[in-house]
Amino acid sequence: MNEHLNDPLFERSRLVFEDAAILRLLDARVLVAGCGGVGGFVVEALARAGVGELVLVDHDVVSPSNLNRQIVALHSTLDQPKVDVLKQRVEDINPLCRVDARQTFLAPDDMPALVGEKFDFVVDAIDSLNCKVRLVYEAWHQQVPVVSSMGAGRRVDPRFIRVADLMDTHGCGLARQMRQRLRKLGVGRGIEVVFSEELPKAPGPMEAIEGARGRVVNGTASYMPGLFGLTLAGRVIQRLTASE
Repeated sequence: MNEHLNDPLFERSRLVFEDAAILRLLDARVLVAGCGGVGGFVVEALARAGVGELVLVDHDVVSPSNLNRQIVALHSTLDQPKVDVLKQRVEDINPLCRVDARQTFLAPDDMPALVGEKFDFVVDAIDSLNCKVRLVYEAWHQQVPVVSSMGAGRRVDPRFIRVADLMDTHGCGLARQMRQRLRKLGVGRGIEVVFSEELPKAPGPMEAIEGARGRVVNGTASYMPGLFGLTLAGRVIQRLTASE
């Protein structure tokens, strides 16, 4: 694997990270669950950093409403599975990266077996609360490092984005629900999350209309999910490259 260090992909990275750290990235296997606005940017950054294997899980296809914020969303990719678009993108960026793209809906009962596939890191970018709780719980229970995205919707100020233990979060309704549910499962500290201290804006009229149709829709600024995703990826890379 040492021969890969001379790949142009690592020319600038080697000015920041030691070769041993880059080799740890090349040897790493990372799960990204949820490949939308947040998860897509996680995948992008991990691929460019040189992570050796990515397992991408998302059931959805690219839709027109994704165009304002998702890295997978182009007019040319509409109606294509998000994981397939990301797989092609990663292979074009970093052919050294092995990509396992799984277009499937993750139910809570799927999480124990999925996490048990021996990952070096798990990234939670799932929307569903039940699924997020179970994925994070399984990673914690099986002692797999995990980082989780809290709510980016209806936030607009990047200055309030923070990284913290889930138990230290504040001002985020999703984080509060996660804390409550995980505590009931016996989880204490040790779950790192990206969240915003900014209070969310009130729902707009279109959100209320969509909500009345039985679909939960949050208004989203174009840049916020990407900032959350890049921050998550940064923590994964920092922790994978840290000296023992």
